Amino acid sequence: MRTAFHLTSGDEDHQKTVLTIAENLSNDETIEMDDIAVVAQAEGIAPFKKDGTHSDTVEELLDAGIEFRACSNTLDMMDLDDSDLVEGVETVSSGASELTRLQDDGWAYLRP
Repeated sequence: MRTAFHLTSGDEDHQKTVLTIAENLSNDETIEMDDIAVVAQAEGIAPFKKDGTHSDTVEELLDAGIEFRACSNTLDMMDLDDSDLVEGVETVSSGASELTRLQDDGWAYLRP
């Protein structure tokens, strides 16, 4: 099974909730997960930034095998570059197109 989380909120508590749910899913031994990804756009990109409030959590989850994908349109709008992101975060053409591709490929979509 594969699950994609959609993160768009600038609210730090909501961002932490999404990251915690992704981590909990990764650690749940009652379900066999093949892949977990968090796709961020708009203000949801904040935890992916090197200086983001939850960047340490993103680094830990990357090490645990959770994927993080950042919308390049958002990066452009916020005048950010790949180098501003936590190492290991992948940049995708757009958050919407990435989520569409993942869902078309059979991934579950969650937007907590």
